[in-house]
Amino acid sequence: MGIEGKTVLVTGANRGIGKALVAEALARGAARVYAGTRQPLADADARVTPLTLDITDAAQIQAAAGQVESLDILINNAGIMLPDIPFDPAILERHMAVNFHGTNAVTQAFQPALVRSGGAIITMNSAAALSPLPPFPSYSISKSALFSLTRTMRAFLAGQGVSVHAVLAGPIDTDMTRQLPIPKSSPESAAQAIFDAVDKGEEDIFPDATMAPMTDMWRNGPDKILERQFAELAQGAPPA
Repeated sequence: MGIEGKTVLVTGANRGIGKALVAEALARGAARVYAGTRQPLADADARVTPLTLDITDAAQIQAAAGQVESLDILINNAGIMLPDIPFDPAILERHMAVNFHGTNAVTQAFQPALVRSGGAIITMNSAAALSPLPPFPSYSISKSALFSLTRTMRAFLAGQGVSVHAVLAGPIDTDMTRQLPIPKSSPESAAQAIFDAVDKGEEDIFPDATMAPMTDMWRNGPDKILERQFAELAQGAPPA
């Protein structure tokens, strides 16, 4: 799934890795990039079409789906990581509303267009989906749920010609992680690594220097073995 000539939608496109993904898609020759943001976004490149898109707003999601005539690649990037009180229900619900339910709602709205194009879904996840990040338990829980959702979609959409990719990012230098006193990769390098991995058909993508060594271990580890075995059960299921 190369980018050249394709139509791409990026949620959370106004800053950080979302902004870098828009720029990288354009650099690789995307025909059109829909930039989904909560506030109006201006871009000098004529190939960029702004979309007002709060992924927790059902009406905005449906309006955006009506505005996008065709779509090859959906990049679910919008997400939050809030200061946390461990297991506080309100904070957990807020993380789930955005990181899990919002991403699911966007994906379901654009799924018909992606099935028509034989396209791809790229969902920005986190290393915290694999192992909890203690200072941010609600974020970790929501990302773990999102990773399960992504892999489930992968199993059900494979028969409809849609590839589903999970980006398991480590520390990327964005506003979300700026408070963490650890080495970070740049959003630009992560965006390049993500598109390179999609071109190679990688299902689970480790796009930064911290997580990249996990690639081979993960590809042949017990989680992937079970995923492949369980995915066979979806082959006889009715279309999503």
